[in-house]
Amino acid sequence: LVSIGNICRSPIAEAVFRKLVTDEKLEHKWRTDSAAVSDWNVGRSPDSRALSCLRNHGIETAHKARQITKEDFETFDHILCMDESNLRDLNRKSNQVKNCKAKIELLGTYDPQKQLIIEDPYYGNEKDFETVYEQCLRCCKAFLEKYH
Repeated sequence: LVSIGNICRSPIAEAVFRKLVTDEKLEHKWRTDSAAVSDWNVGRSPDSRALSCLRNHGIETAHKARQITKEDFETFDHILCMDESNLRDLNRKSNQVKNCKAKIELLGTYDPQKQLIIEDPYYGNEKDFETVYEQCLRCCKAFLEKYH
């Protein structure tokens, strides 16, 4: 799960997906992680508003931001991103990887409510983080149903 800085949207999506697979007792079948296309926040914890939003839904995460690697393209089956800018960056990066096996697509592709883009809530407020959470929950549920 990829976003620009890996401190807002993608850690929320990662934590939501991890909880879904744990609740379904499928954690042995899935390796879940999140990363950034940029190196801006490497090593940082998620935004405090993201952590607070997750906590409100009974979800904890110990994720630290990292940048996507060549190995990610070679080992993950799916790389899901938040917006068109992420998609462009990921497609560009994947073209430099010989053995890219990952299917790269927008997480919003799976949204039953057809909200294709998950907007960055960084400059927004708690309500914007809640919107991201709800979108991620819908999309992750639909993605899991499709590939379960």
